[in-house]
Amino acid sequence: MLETIGRNGLYRKAIWVSILTMIYNLAEGLIASYFGFEDEALTLFGFGLDSFIETISAVGVLLMTVRIIRNPTSSRSAFEVSALQITGYSFYALAGLLALLIMLKLYTGHQPSTTFWGVVISLVSLGFMWLLIRAKEELGHKLSLDALLADAACARVCMYMSAVLLVSSAVYEISGFGFSDVIGSAGILYFCLKEGRECFSKAEGKSCSDQCGHC
Repeated sequence: MLETIGRNGLYRKAIWVSILTMIYNLAEGLIASYFGFEDEALTLFGFGLDSFIETISAVGVLLMTVRIIRNPTSSRSAFEVSALQITGYSFYALAGLLALLIMLKLYTGHQPSTTFWGVVISLVSLGFMWLLIRAKEELGHKLSLDALLADAACARVCMYMSAVLLVSSAVYEISGFGFSDVIGSAGILYFCLKEGRECFSKAEGKSCSDQCGHC
């Protein structure tokens, strides 16, 4: 009886961690895209748009986690597959948008007014994502929830994006090196393509890699 109560408590924690991920990604998307647009900092703007897509992905993971908790032997629903495909297309669309904006920046030579907020937001994101990863991995192992463990792996990709944002923003803010924002944007573009491919692989039922997944 006590073991069942303890396990139910862990299930509730897993659900709340997923909800917290959604809320954080949404807030991060709003703040990062706003300051990225205002400061004309393309890396920060792309990072913010990616956070919106991660919010959609987090909704899918939450629904999947709830389904597995209710029925561990259940299979993926058509809705979950569609959510993966929509997320994949969204990542590809963002990559295409960033490619166009990068070419425009290279053509005009326009530079950000500041990348200060990129430094601040990336530091907050690195710290928060690290805490989320630890929580998801701990709960995932205790409950044998592959969906939560896969989401922890996906959060690591978000940390890589935060690191790209931090480096490119810090370099520009300190040195004024104009191409750092473009290079950082290219890094975000790369990870968008990678996550898009992962989403379509999962939608097709292929096995998860260690980079990201919601299988």
